[in-house]
Amino acid sequence: MLMQAPKGTHDILPDEIDKWYYVEQKFAEVCQRFGYKEIRLPVFEHTELFQRGVGDTTDIVQKEMYTFEDKGGRSLTLRPEGTAGVVRSYIEHGMASWPQPTKLFYNITAYRYEKMQKGRFREFHQLGVELFGAADPAADAEVISLLVMFFDSLNIKNLTLNLNSIGCPKCRGEYNQRLKAFLADKIDKMCDTCRERINRNPMRILDCKEEGCRYYLKEAPTLLDHVCEDCRNHFEKVTQKLQDIGIHYEIDKGIVRGLDYYNRTVFELVSRNIGTQGTVCGGGRYDGLIELCGGVPTPGIGFAIGVERLLLEMENQGIEIPSKGRPDIYLGPIGEKAEKLCEKLAWNLRAKGITCIKDIMGRSVKAQMKYADKLGARYALIIGDTEVESNKAALRDMTTGEAKDISLDTLTDRLVKTKGNL
Repeated sequence: MLMQAPKGTHDILPDEIDKWYYVEQKFAEVCQRFGYKEIRLPVFEHTELFQRGVGDTTDIVQKEMYTFEDKGGRSLTLRPEGTAGVVRSYIEHGMASWPQPTKLFYNITAYRYEKMQKGRFREFHQLGVELFGAADPAADAEVISLLVMFFDSLNIKNLTLNLNSIGCPKCRGEYNQRLKAFLADKIDKMCDTCRERINRNPMRILDCKEEGCRYYLKEAPTLLDHVCEDCRNHFEKVTQKLQDIGIHYEIDKGIVRGLDYYNRTVFELVSRNIGTQGTVCGGGRYDGLIELCGGVPTPGIGFAIGVERLLLEMENQGIEIPSKGRPDIYLGPIGEKAEKLCEKLAWNLRAKGITCIKDIMGRSVKAQMKYADKLGARYALIIGDTEVESNKAALRDMTTGEAKDISLDTLTDRLVKTKGNL
């Protein structure tokens, strides 16, 4: 077991990393177009932050968090999601005094002790966006449009944007009474968790994954049908703005999201592709979260994307991701004089932005050419005593096999000027 990664974790190997770079860079580019700035957060926070922010009736807090006590006796938790940490940072650093709204994005690892599934790990990666300070429906539309533009930039197809409104605390208070009345003759047949939630937070029952419980919830009243006039008007304005932009959506009254802090607009991107059907991204509005965590009342909205799930979707759709791992040139020295010259050449090439691999194994000429081919190098240059004396060498195009003599003094400038194409 010592030589195996812990269950629920995985290594990202060099032959996979270009995929990760690609989606991370695309996400950063799209976020920056909308005026969002990156924030980086601690991996662990005080446990109470997640109990208060995520909600102590959620599956995450009740069943899935990695919590430990440090040497000072403080209870700390590896972050199970990104929003609570961003909210803590917003409050701690006085971001409410910044020009509003505050627009942030992040690229994090997160940790949940949950059942292993394809594309789902216990250590996983999230890309996310948080927007603070704007209560207008235009903020909802902006965050959703950013999400849609990101997925469009990756050429991902067959996704459905599902929307719902789960109202405000006033709506939910009235709705919870209706839900409790509906479940009154059913709750004794449902799971222990649902029976515990019926009085503490009835809406969390709607998020239960137990098949038996899902059966009894089929005819449950929907919150969207019971929201107040203000929440209904807000939702109608959000949908109208999406229509104005040209973003297609569908109403899904069953979306409640798995975290307690959401209110009003909630949304998901759902895959229709066989093999990866299910939610690939989710988010929503959380206007009371900053106040709940000790800040001044501040509206907020955001989303998070599971990167493993996203890459699985791209793989399933056959989307090719460009590789950046191909060296521009391979230098193979033969002899001490050539070694000294190649050291200098390699330094100059790398300093000018050229990807250069130089032999450091003392291989033969044949072995070096074989290695250069395995690396996928665009060009190979073997330098021995003759080449050092003449200051010329045969530059071989590894794709065509064609070789031509060049002056070693001009190699760096020629590669830089032509961006690796000679």
